[in-house]
Amino acid sequence: MTELELRKAICEVGRRLYAKDLAVATDGNISVRLGPNRYLCTPSGVSKGFMAPNDLIIADGKGVKISGAGKVTSEIYTHLAAYEERPDMNAVIHAHPPKAIAFTLAGISLAECILPEVVYSIGGVPTTEYATPATREGSEVIRGLIRQCDAVMLNRHGAVTVGVNVFDALFKMEKVEHAASTLLTAQLLGQVPRLTRDEVEKLYVVRKDYGVTGKAFKCETCSSNTGQTCPSGTPPTTSLDQVFEETLRALEARP
Repeated sequence: MTELELRKAICEVGRRLYAKDLAVATDGNISVRLGPNRYLCTPSGVSKGFMAPNDLIIADGKGVKISGAGKVTSEIYTHLAAYEERPDMNAVIHAHPPKAIAFTLAGISLAECILPEVVYSIGGVPTTEYATPATREGSEVIRGLIRQCDAVMLNRHGAVTVGVNVFDALFKMEKVEHAASTLLTAQLLGQVPRLTRDEVEKLYVVRKDYGVTGKAFKCETCSSNTGQTCPSGTPPTTSLDQVFEETLRALEARP
């Protein structure tokens, strides 16, 4: 794609994020790799739903603006960390999917292997430690996890996805929020069983056979004997079943 085509693609992705409530007001940021030490990114303080190609900024590998009006996105260091850890990826999106963020607020991990299509496409979605938004802390907390997966939750803040192109990163962001919405609904209806280790292994075989790109985070502590799949071990660690049981107790305790 030419630079102009990339600018148009970022604007289109921004409109979709805004339309789907994944980035409200001026939230979120998008970037693509233009070449060695050059990144095209959204400016700070601009709604992602109303951007024009000329609004975008080019920054270098240290986050310093090369060209464009306005300020470089405040999360540029998080983007750069993702690019450094994942040279196979060419786009990064940081957004605020509301239901997925709610899971981190409630202390529930999305890294558990429950939905087959999520395991197949992006794997589990682990949660980082808390980092102050708009600081270099974001780059520090995602490094270890982004090496292992294409989607991570920033505790109490949002989500980061990487892709071979900006639309690939968008689809992964949509998948994160859709998974959170599905799990929330399922939990309200009853207890949610995990996939067994054998079932997860089969999904990873299919994923490989069909040449799905990227990396899928997999729980390494699951038990093949009990048929249960555990959280990733990264915070938060509260399970969906625990939340469901606590909710039932609270309802029963009402006068």
